[in-house]
Amino acid sequence: MKLRDAIVRFKYHQKSNLKQRTINSYKYLLSKFEAIYAERSIDSISPDEILQFLADLTLNDAKSTRRLRYSQIKTFFNFIIDECNSNIKNPCNASVLTKAFRLPKQKARKIVDKEAVDEMIYSARCLRDRLILELQARCGLRVGELLQLKVSDVSERKLILYEPKSGKESEVAYMPEQISRRLNEYISMKNLSPESRVFPICYSAVRSLIGKLGKKVNLKITPHDMRRHSATYASRNGVPLEIVSKVILRHQNLKTTQLYLGQVSELEAIRWMDILHGK
Repeated sequence: MKLRDAIVRFKYHQKSNLKQRTINSYKYLLSKFEAIYAERSIDSISPDEILQFLADLTLNDAKSTRRLRYSQIKTFFNFIIDECNSNIKNPCNASVLTKAFRLPKQKARKIVDKEAVDEMIYSARCLRDRLILELQARCGLRVGELLQLKVSDVSERKLILYEPKSGKESEVAYMPEQISRRLNEYISMKNLSPESRVFPICYSAVRSLIGKLGKKVNLKITPHDMRRHSATYASRNGVPLEIVSKVILRHQNLKTTQLYLGQVSELEAIRWMDILHGK
């Protein structure tokens, strides 16, 4: 199969199965790849040629972008190989490429403890600010999801999140009863219409809010640290990893969730052994 035909087939698959923003993310890569190798047989393109192509394409890009482009072209080859039941090996699995585009070593992240988060929440100057913190720290919402939330998306204990990061049409986040009650009181107090944004502010305003409250407890903290706290707090209190991943963080992969969780200290390891087996 020629590369041109393979790309047509891959684009048809994308159109039927993926969100438009994901399709758009591939468009630049595929157009450049086709411009060079359109008439080549898919199994004739070597790892060295792909390496050179990616090196030229991402010359001035950040490491994260270079890794993304490698992952995209690898996904393309995997799809064509599976679709055609081909025995050819994916050239992107060659060591010359896996070494050049390996994932960076993950740094251990400091997790904000519950006492600090509680102090931030209780010192929020108004109900709006408190809800923003609680929906991130207790319910695991991303700041983008929080800011896109409309009144019509609030349904009792559930929040319907449209066009989430996963690429699905929608996802559901859940709230504790007291947060659900406060959120509905806030909506009623503000007399918001169904199509109104619940929090009509921008990302920089939320970042500034959380940064200032963090300073009060001597922490340098970002909105995403609040979401990360929600996962670690749940995990440390015995919530199964599957629930943390699929319900609180809404990740597609458990490995992604594990990156969010803080390192277990020696004292905590001993405490859990006592809980499990007695002192």
